Amino acid sequence: MPFKAKRKIKREYNRLFKKDPLIANTFLLLAELADDKGEVKIQGSNEKEVAQELSRLMDARFNDPAEYAL
Repeated sequence: MPFKAKRKIKREYNRLFKKDPLIANTFLLLAELADDKGEVKIQGSNEKEVAQELSRLMDARFNDPAEYAL
């Protein structure tokens, strides 16, 4: 089932985008990855691996991480 941003997420995304587009798009990616409980599970045994996986997911999801994506 494709992710459909609700009004609250859209408002928060827009607020964050005005401050920093990269943070806003990271927020959007995490919202898309979250389960029904709002939890995100990313494979990795340490912080470096998790950061690499997040980077890979950002590259796959966004053509330009600083571009508006809603």
